[in-house]
Amino acid sequence: MAFKKSNSSAGEEFAARKRPALGHDDQIDVNDIETLKYYITDYGKILPARITGVTSAQQRQIRKGVKRARNMGLMA
Repeated sequence: MAFKKSNSSAGEEFAARKRPALGHDDQIDVNDIETLKYYITDYGKILPARITGVTSAQQRQIRKGVKRARNMGLMA
């Protein structure tokens, strides 16, 4: 599941999961499916940058890499 319920007494609050962020100069490889899987949900949606903790430039690279991998048939 995309979110984990926190132990706060405020009720229905959810804590966002943080994925290991990319380095500031890392490039996304389309063929590296294991790395791309960190940034998609179980349903195949791309996680937003506020949850994954990446910058906007890295989020664009992730988006482009996931879309290319889907198009090539590497990811569902």
